[in-house]
Amino acid sequence: MALTRTKSRRIVVNDSTLRDGEQAPGVAFDTDEKVAIALALEHAGVDEIEAGVAAMGPSEIDSLALIGAALSEAEAIAWCRTMEKDIDAAVRTGLRRVHVSVPLSDTQIAAKLGCTFEEALARLDRVVRYACAQGFRVSVGGEDASRTPVDRVIRAIHAAEKSGAHRFRFADTLGVLEPFGTYSIFRRLRANTDLELEFHGHDDLGLATANTLAAVRGGCAHVSVCVLGLGERAGNAALEEVVTALALLAGRRTGVRPERLASLARLVSAAACRPIPDGKAIVGGSAFTHESGIHVAGLLRDPTTYESLMPERFGRTRRIVLGKHSGRAAVAHALGILGVASDRISMPVLLERVRARAVATKRIVTGDDLLALVADADRTNPPPVMT
Repeated sequence: MALTRTKSRRIVVNDSTLRDGEQAPGVAFDTDEKVAIALALEHAGVDEIEAGVAAMGPSEIDSLALIGAALSEAEAIAWCRTMEKDIDAAVRTGLRRVHVSVPLSDTQIAAKLGCTFEEALARLDRVVRYACAQGFRVSVGGEDASRTPVDRVIRAIHAAEKSGAHRFRFADTLGVLEPFGTYSIFRRLRANTDLELEFHGHDDLGLATANTLAAVRGGCAHVSVCVLGLGERAGNAALEEVVTALALLAGRRTGVRPERLASLARLVSAAACRPIPDGKAIVGGSAFTHESGIHVAGLLRDPTTYESLMPERFGRTRRIVLGKHSGRAAVAHALGILGVASDRISMPVLLERVRARAVATKRIVTGDDLLALVADADRTNPPPVMT
């Protein structure tokens, strides 16, 4: 029954770019950037924004307060450790929601709390109740849950619910899960609780997006993501990948507007001083760019031959470029755009020169390059004189 109810709801997107994303090595947002990113996330339709760690001090508290005041639809959340002093710092932000994280694996409990699992649960109960008493709506995160026996995770979920939390986040903190295992775990969790479940995946094995989709299929209705997959080490599940794949592959709805993902990615990229890889899914420069002759010939007849995603849906345009693997259809298409009649020159000759230029320069052949090649061909192969 719980699984059926979950499938009837749309997926809630919790973006952690301003918290976990900023923990990526060398990334540091100033307050203006944080507010701008928060507003862009809201504009894109993100439901919740994990905006920072209040315990970092006065400047972070001020940033959290400004973010909360700037938002009108998305909800800002302060991230806290399992400590009353973190809750006290969050009170000073003026926000009404906190996320309380507790380590669950033996390794992390010993290293971070120096206590037993039972004592960690008691501490969680105390801090969540304290946060609720301060008027906060509280979610709980099970740090390193993926390296914790599932029965222990279920106990932590029950403890979180009993203490007043409205949601439990299962964190694959070290990115060690695979999709089949993730699905099985969430089927079991969903069968043992009606509490809201969220998945937070790291990308150490390149599986964060796949694991997030598997968690949703298993019964999770809340996803924790970051723009561009920004985050510690190899990063987190990428917002743009998760919401697009949920719609295309799982038929699950989110509030995110796909046409706003590219501008959001550019904003975060600039603030993080991390260029968007050209081949990045959804928002990369080459995501809707085609060179291969076979592909282009098909695309020019029917775009769906080689595109499962329509670029217009993402506020982008399709690009057909010339290079080593281009064919006659692509060259003729490029000539048409330039207003050059394709019968001015022998197409095999021009195609050979296009491919040679691409190999020599190690880049695409631009419109100016093509015009130069046409002009050169005209000089070396002038049309016959009619007498």
